[in-house]
Amino acid sequence: MLKNLVKLLIGSTLLCNIARAQADSADFYHQKGLEEKQAHRFREAEKNFAKAVQFSPKKSESLVELGNSLVEQNRYLEAREQFLKAEPLDPNNLVVIDNLATLSYNTRKWADAVKYAQKAQQLKSTRQLQFIIAKSYYEQENYGESLKYCELAFKEEPRRAEIPYIAGRCFLEMSNYKRAAGCYEQAIERDSTKTNWMFEAGMVFYSIPDDKKAIEWFERAGAKGYPRNNEYLENLGNAYLNIKEYDKALSLLEEVLKRKPADIELLYNVADAYYRNGKYQNAIDTWDKVIAVDKKNADALYMIGLAYQKKGEKEKGIQLCEKAIEMDPSLKEKKQEKKMPGGF
Repeated sequence: MLKNLVKLLIGSTLLCNIARAQADSADFYHQKGLEEKQAHRFREAEKNFAKAVQFSPKKSESLVELGNSLVEQNRYLEAREQFLKAEPLDPNNLVVIDNLATLSYNTRKWADAVKYAQKAQQLKSTRQLQFIIAKSYYEQENYGESLKYCELAFKEEPRRAEIPYIAGRCFLEMSNYKRAAGCYEQAIERDSTKTNWMFEAGMVFYSIPDDKKAIEWFERAGAKGYPRNNEYLENLGNAYLNIKEYDKALSLLEEVLKRKPADIELLYNVADAYYRNGKYQNAIDTWDKVIAVDKKNADALYMIGLAYQKKGEKEKGIQLCEKAIEMDPSLKEKKQEKKMPGGF
């Protein structure tokens, strides 16, 4: 029995010595890591903090410093993993929670970003966290909560352009175009370098509809360097078409048509612009291209008939309109509309 007791005492002593040695090693590498961090050698600091954690996995200070060294190297996903390990060891450590809020946001873990940012606020963080919550709710398509936090964020950071921009996106997603337009203008007032915001503002005003303001923002985006791609040219052209500036509209839409020669909607809009501009043969030729693509397009045939009538070839035009009505009887209503004052 005495022999067993001696063995037990020896074993306990060995375990204590091992634990003490491990703790000493953890402290040694932690200190080495701090020295490397001070010298801005973050890769070397990372290696030493990782060794400290290896010797003492529950040493939260080393986990935090390991996370910080990874953040300095822009390795956000790996850094977040270290702070997640540190959290249960020290659940109310504000440094840990603040970092988890930011890193969850940076790595698009939106629900966690909200959770940790709100917890940081409860722990009396001095950081500006309202925008993180607002943007994270927006990304989760919770537009009501996002708007609530946008309002709080705006009070916290009134010159931050992204806040009214996100509010504008929320209103846009809810089809509240007038409120969205106001937010976009506030955002661009704070940051006039974002050409994509200007183009989006144009699209918002186009949806209201307020074509003159839409044109103003489209043109401003283009002048600032927004690419004159098909989407840009077509929307700007349609806006000019809506305010009856047909020559400008046609110039833009024809440019797109060269790139998309079989686009039925585009062809129809170009033909419509020619028709409204009194260029009836051009309108007929363009609607003919619509019919070449879609032989059953009764609406295009009907408009060709109207264009012939406008040209003075009344009998031919009437025949074509009647043929279109046979194909689509609902065009009778359109026929009546054309006879109304102010019709074509």
